[in-house]
Amino acid sequence: MKHVVAVLAAMLLPAASAATIIEEGPDKVAILGDANPAKLSEFAFGLGNGNDRPRGAYAYSLRTPLFSDYAEKDRYIYIPPGTQARLGADGAIAFPVGTVIFKSFGWPDWNDGRPVETRLLIRREKGWVALPYIWDADGRDATLALGGRRVPVAFKSPDGHTHNIRYAVPNMNQCKECHSLNGAIVPIGPKAANIDFEAASAAYLPLPSAARSVAAMPRWDDPATGSVADRARAYLDVNCAHCHNPAGSASNSGLFLRWTDDPSGVNYGIGKRPTAAGRGSGGMDFAIAPGDPAHSFMIYRLESTDPGIAMPEVGRSTVHKEGAALLRQWIAEMPKDGG
Repeated sequence: MKHVVAVLAAMLLPAASAATIIEEGPDKVAILGDANPAKLSEFAFGLGNGNDRPRGAYAYSLRTPLFSDYAEKDRYIYIPPGTQARLGADGAIAFPVGTVIFKSFGWPDWNDGRPVETRLLIRREKGWVALPYIWDADGRDATLALGGRRVPVAFKSPDGHTHNIRYAVPNMNQCKECHSLNGAIVPIGPKAANIDFEAASAAYLPLPSAARSVAAMPRWDDPATGSVADRARAYLDVNCAHCHNPAGSASNSGLFLRWTDDPSGVNYGIGKRPTAAGRGSGGMDFAIAPGDPAHSFMIYRLESTDPGIAMPEVGRSTVHKEGAALLRQWIAEMPKDGG
């Protein structure tokens, strides 16, 4: 999958050369209107036929990405010319009306590396709208799938194991579940603390300069960026906290897993008993039993693919072995007395 090379090439062309490749902008009616185009091509971002970069959009990457069945993801942000994003007091980025956030999912060893789906998050006058598009096998166009779909996919994980899964493209209600904050849809990936401002493409991101001064989250898989505990918490923030926060869809669980806002105590799962009896606890007493990952039902749920047990509930059909191993190490290193 192609990432930032095309973006950098376009940005670094001399002015005279750039003038010869001026592209038409996207379709404003498709972006801002109430209708949801049936085909991705109707937005006129020029996607498909081997082109992965939306016209006028900027590539970005994350320090710690959400796990999605080992898929590689291409991420882009389109912000309408003449508008500007702002940095909120909580470190979240407020995007202007007309913004489109793209995320394409694919595997390098499946279908010649072409994406399986592209999700759009569009900022309209009435708020954000989440739209999933499934690509044709030839990569020419993608079709809106409001009801979601299961797509057969085969790929190898980093340990060399071959997975044959029915990859789950989420339906609109599932999109809302993960992207919900106080009942409204919001972006969850591109937040200042997690955007990789060290990446080559980051110099061109049209984001407020203050966003670059926000304390960066660790990379979950890079010990040079933080302790085991810090990296585990970053992993939980990205993979769980969009639901597990006081304003999220899992607020009634009392389990809050944000990177900076939630203390490392009972509400963070340490010594926390199940909210309700059921299979999700696996008969274990605590979400996190300090020093004992084998009897921590947080690990039990992360390592399950059973729909009635697995966490996160949406977005994966496989177990992220490497992420679970980090969390196991974090819990194992906790003093058993909780101190």
